Amino acid sequence: MDAIILENIRIYTNHGCLTEESKIGSNYRVDLKVEADLSTSAESDQLEDTVDYVHLNAIIKQEMAIRSKLLEHVGKRILDRIFNELDMVNFAEVKVCKLNPPIGGDVEGVTILMTKHR
Repeated sequence: MDAIILENIRIYTNHGCLTEESKIGSNYRVDLKVEADLSTSAESDQLEDTVDYVHLNAIIKQEMAIRSKLLEHVGKRILDRIFNELDMVNFAEVKVCKLNPPIGGDVEGVTILMTKHR
């Protein structure tokens, strides 16, 4: 199966369980991989024959802008939108990483990884 991968989408938003996180916000990184048959678009060179990565990026930005306590909740929303809006996608994997999380230690990031199949 062919894939389209969006890497290192950087977003500043306010997810988290702590009140401070909702007010201050923090930096996040999102990576997305979707699998679809890209053979038609490889031949036709037409946008309507592929999964538009601009559309994928818009879904990520819109869902990341909606506050959630848990990264898992955001990840599920991203996956659900992809499968509701893009019929060509057969599989998707999303990673949502909170950079420098407030967990009382020197941790670069905490990441959730979620997948969904059609």
